[in-house]
Amino acid sequence: MRPLRGPARPRPRSGARATLAALLTPLLSGVLLVAAPAPPAAAAEDVGTEEALVSSGAGADAVELDTTVYVPASASAEDPAPAVVLAHGFGGSKDSVADDARDLAGRGYVVLTYSARGFGASTGQIGLNDPRFEIADLSTLLDRLAERDDVLLDGDGDPRVGVAGGSYGGALALLGAAYDDRVDAISPQITWNSLTTALFPSQVGADDAGTLAATPAGRDAGVFKRVWAGLFFSIGGAPTGGLLPGLGGDGPPENGDAGGGTPTLPPVDPASVDPAAVEQLLTCGRFRADICAAYQTAAATGTLTPEIAAALDRSSPATVLDRIDVPTLLVQGTRDSLFGLDQADANARGIAATGAPVKVVWFSGGHDAQASERTTERLREQVAGWFDWHLRDSDDPIRGTDPGTGFEFPEPTGVSSGLNVQGGSQTVTAAGYPGLAGGAPAERTPVALAGGVQPVVTPAGGSPSALTTYPGLGAVTAALGGTAIEIPGQAAAFDSRPLDDAVEVVGAATVELAVASPSGTATLFAKLYDVGPDGGMTLPSGLVAPLALTGLSADPTAPTTVPVTLPGIVHRFEAGHTMRVVVSSTDQAFALPAESAVYSVALAGGDDAALAVPQVEAQAEGAGGTSRWWVLLAVLAALGLLGWGVAVLWGRRRRRRVSAVEPDGEDVPLRFTGVTKAYKDGFVAVRDLSFEVRRGQVLGLLGPNGAGKTTSLRMLMGLIRPTEGRISIFGHAAGPGAPVLSRLGSFVEGTGLQPHLSGRDNLRLYWAATGRPAEDAHMDEAIEVAGLGAAIDRPVRRYSQGMRQRVAIAQAMLGLPDLLVLDEPTNGLDPPQIHAMREVLRSYAATGRTVIVSSHLLSEIEQTCSHVVVMAKGQKIAHGTVEEIVGVGGAVLVGLADDADTDRAIAVLEGLPGVSAGRTDEGLVAELDGTSRARALQALVAEGIEVDQFTPRRRLEDAFLALVGES
Repeated sequence: MRPLRGPARPRPRSGARATLAALLTPLLSGVLLVAAPAPPAAAAEDVGTEEALVSSGAGADAVELDTTVYVPASASAEDPAPAVVLAHGFGGSKDSVADDARDLAGRGYVVLTYSARGFGASTGQIGLNDPRFEIADLSTLLDRLAERDDVLLDGDGDPRVGVAGGSYGGALALLGAAYDDRVDAISPQITWNSLTTALFPSQVGADDAGTLAATPAGRDAGVFKRVWAGLFFSIGGAPTGGLLPGLGGDGPPENGDAGGGTPTLPPVDPASVDPAAVEQLLTCGRFRADICAAYQTAAATGTLTPEIAAALDRSSPATVLDRIDVPTLLVQGTRDSLFGLDQADANARGIAATGAPVKVVWFSGGHDAQASERTTERLREQVAGWFDWHLRDSDDPIRGTDPGTGFEFPEPTGVSSGLNVQGGSQTVTAAGYPGLAGGAPAERTPVALAGGVQPVVTPAGGSPSALTTYPGLGAVTAALGGTAIEIPGQAAAFDSRPLDDAVEVVGAATVELAVASPSGTATLFAKLYDVGPDGGMTLPSGLVAPLALTGLSADPTAPTTVPVTLPGIVHRFEAGHTMRVVVSSTDQAFALPAESAVYSVALAGGDDAALAVPQVEAQAEGAGGTSRWWVLLAVLAALGLLGWGVAVLWGRRRRRRVSAVEPDGEDVPLRFTGVTKAYKDGFVAVRDLSFEVRRGQVLGLLGPNGAGKTTSLRMLMGLIRPTEGRISIFGHAAGPGAPVLSRLGSFVEGTGLQPHLSGRDNLRLYWAATGRPAEDAHMDEAIEVAGLGAAIDRPVRRYSQGMRQRVAIAQAMLGLPDLLVLDEPTNGLDPPQIHAMREVLRSYAATGRTVIVSSHLLSEIEQTCSHVVVMAKGQKIAHGTVEEIVGVGGAVLVGLADDADTDRAIAVLEGLPGVSAGRTDEGLVAELDGTSRARALQALVAEGIEVDQFTPRRRLEDAFLALVGES
């Protein structure tokens, strides 16, 4: 391994350097990536993979890193390609970035992914990107890339390489560029500048940097971000195999990467166990001892000690920004209570000071909220264009155009219908990030505030606490209306006059307060609300500015002036709305003082008090000349009116045709009548399908692959329209958007769960999205169906497949729908869970509701369902009760007067030619192959075995195979 980089030194840099373009899956992040089209340099299917364990470190700190290299067919010794290292988010593994790696390889890059030490199948302990460990591991991996003949080299042992990652992986990209001068370009996303200020923030003061979101970096004290730190420690606290000496296990945990489920340790020889290692494992999980000690001290005291600061500073790019002199694309989210816009702002200032090209992109999303598919696809293309330009040679046709060093952010969007909408789909661009590299500083507009001196009470122990946003669950807050909860008596409020014109805030506003405290200290939280004309309050992005105040006056008549920087946001305050600065004494996400106190809070400056809000002169992308805009608007309006007229006429015609409600609809929850689905290429997926299902039935939909089962379910759910025929639900025609679909609950084609949310919060978010009252969800009943116990409150990314399946089925049962449609509900469940699911479905139907189950497990259909529809080649070939379908065949159900004779009866039957017999849930079943039923019965009677029942029987599987074969 090459030594770590020492003091920064200039060196010539090729014009064909690049930064990496991959948006990863970071810690608890809502940033989900959408694959973008790959250029023609290499097709994704032409990408090969190479798996390897790579040794890194020495002595007690030696680890094995689990790696995968993705190699495009276009890369060879004759035509080497630039390389990319993808780092995953906290709690993930190399599998978390596999899709992104394949996409990049499809663009012609050699891509190396790996699980960081302590995660996935890699051994070792988590050091939070300690330069001695995780960053040294990166250098080891660069050595491996330099040895490949298909990787482009800038010199001996120096690969042309970019590094990127989100959150945990983003910090690794920054630190890697600082400590190893072979890194040529980086693209860190939603990551930190200083772990110290991120986890112990105090936004006291006003930074004169001139940038949009600059926040003073208090070094001595801050307010501990208790919940976020606890999430970090919980994710890293679960032990894995091969973690510590003396605990055994060199391989990966049985259930995959460290981010999912409860890892299983391999067998251990008790004599080899190191007691100290066991204590470390139980106390600290996968964290290194110094990181564990820092967290435990912080969690117990809520204070920043020199030891904690030293551990966090070691993993902070803030300490080495002057060493980063490579092209850097910084991507940060506007909905992020973990690493706010101030962290990217500080990184941008520090890197730009070295003369390196820096581009800043803000997007609507972050650790608290998932970005839209459109946004993630755009970001993927943004960063792809960035490293295509910087990593590729000037004569490379894929290089494209220079992405420049501008600034982009989501179009400011205000409050609409009570929802906390943050940023529209449109992007706003500016020539550069204000205040960087000698550019003009950010412009700030004063907005007058008013409000007198107000007492603010801090309750003992900090309870009850104000609720703004729950870390990592900002999407839930938004779905519920974006409303925060302030506790009466614990907050002071200062208002502007109703705005005459809309004000777009882009960045961090500042204000000066006057504060007094009997003890000379105070912990406060400042936030900027948008107050509508009806008095409704919305907190943009749910962000707050914690304030750790010391040296305050104890005299309320002579308070101390305190400059405050509010959180960085992108938000439009509409005309007629009011800006309200609220200063509270509590927030549930932070550590709070144990002692009660009363503070005095007012605005500094008296009648001249004002809020300074940052604004940016920029242009929405695609905005052209005014005349062209109005012409386009007129054309769109005309097309809209025409479309409306056509829709009205078509709607009337369609209502006349299908508005009739079938009189027996409530007794027949589902009816297919002559349903056919044909595609344009002539393929007929379903042909003339007719059947009906009545209340209280559990119907099994059976058929081989390609029988048309999934197409039928998709038509039933209104996802696609039938070519001919009618599907009715409770007598009403089913189709896309039909109101009657609200009576249907479904689980088809995957769970669709958000991995960073808990099972409970997934259920809450799903129900909130329906817009129906919370009391109608019957949440407790659904959670009881899930049967996950305490695991219902753990992140879904830590669930096994079976656990995810159970939550998804509970989600389908929210609201207790009258018609429940389940596709392969027992996938991933073990036998006891399958048995429990069988009972749940039967009892659910017994309440008068109806259940449709599609499954390939014929034995489960037989034991669960009352009725069956068998399909083959798109057509129905049988329909009836399970008993009717099974019919009479080569099997009999034998009922004995005395169960003690069962073993003797089995022996007698199996002594006959071609007969096999065994116990089942229904009793003794004999398969007769070549022996008549009469002969078998005679044999039992001849042996003195009293037979009460001898019923012809065959399994559903036999009937199914016979029917499908006949078709």
